Amino acid sequence: MRYVVGIDLGGTNIVVGTVAEDGSELHGLVSEPTMPEQGSAAVVARIVKLARASLAEARGKTVAGVGIGSPGPLDTARGLVLLTPNLGWTNFPLRDRITEALGLPATLDNDANCAIFGEWWRGAARGAEHVVGLTIGTGIGGGIVLHGEIYHGTSDIAGEIGHMTIDSTGRRCKCGNYGCLEAYASGPAIAARAVEGVEAGAETSLPDYVRGDLRQITAQVVYEAAHDGDEYAREVVHDTAKVLGAGVANIINIFNPQVVVICGGVTLAGDQLFVPLRSEVKRRAFKPAANACRIVPGELTGTAGVYGAAAVFMRRTWGRP
Repeated sequence: MRYVVGIDLGGTNIVVGTVAEDGSELHGLVSEPTMPEQGSAAVVARIVKLARASLAEARGKTVAGVGIGSPGPLDTARGLVLLTPNLGWTNFPLRDRITEALGLPATLDNDANCAIFGEWWRGAARGAEHVVGLTIGTGIGGGIVLHGEIYHGTSDIAGEIGHMTIDSTGRRCKCGNYGCLEAYASGPAIAARAVEGVEAGAETSLPDYVRGDLRQITAQVVYEAAHDGDEYAREVVHDTAKVLGAGVANIINIFNPQVVVICGGVTLAGDQLFVPLRSEVKRRAFKPAANACRIVPGELTGTAGVYGAAAVFMRRTWGRP
């Protein structure tokens, strides 16, 4: 049995684990904050330290290589991070730096692609041939798996689902556009919309959850209040579901997938999110496409990117999984 180190590099955290080639084992799962403000050399050193710690836990195993998932845009063929605002990198040769430090061959792919590929391989979308996924956190990323292969598009940009336009004159997005899905349904956007309502006088217990400091309201706080029965928080979650439902309906009409998998903290909202989301999709998408598609939360909480990064290495090196 061969093993691959999977590295999930995010703007906030780095997660590393060593994965068996059949996906049956995960050894040495370790994590640390990314701290990109310390510079690229420090981040690479942290990645290498975590990879070595994971390899130590997998001592005695045959480790064939390393798969890396990183924010992009990327040049996956050359192993470059072309630009990533969360890390502050431009044209950074991440793949080769990791290869040199660990003495192992490596591959590089988009972190959201890796997360969805992980869910396709070992998670909620296992067994499906056509899968589209959303990763919802600080931003909204996406991944497209067609016939068991990640679809990259012409220049490695395919899957930027968070930047589909939902309202052409809507909220300003960090990308500079207006009305992007991310501007409404990312974690910070959900929190911002909730705070706007509180400041406008909405009757809600949300301030009680943060001792009156509205800056501490997060999407997770909104979900907690909704679960506790706060009607305004439930309204925010329901509105989020409607926006996501419109985006997912677009995806279903374009790609006609078997599964749409939604990953990230937003899944903590549970049925309060997924029930109205599925209802909105049925209202908007073509019926044959909607009926053929399951909309599910991700199963590999915290490890989808690790599994997926390892799986990318296996696919490019061995032609599987």
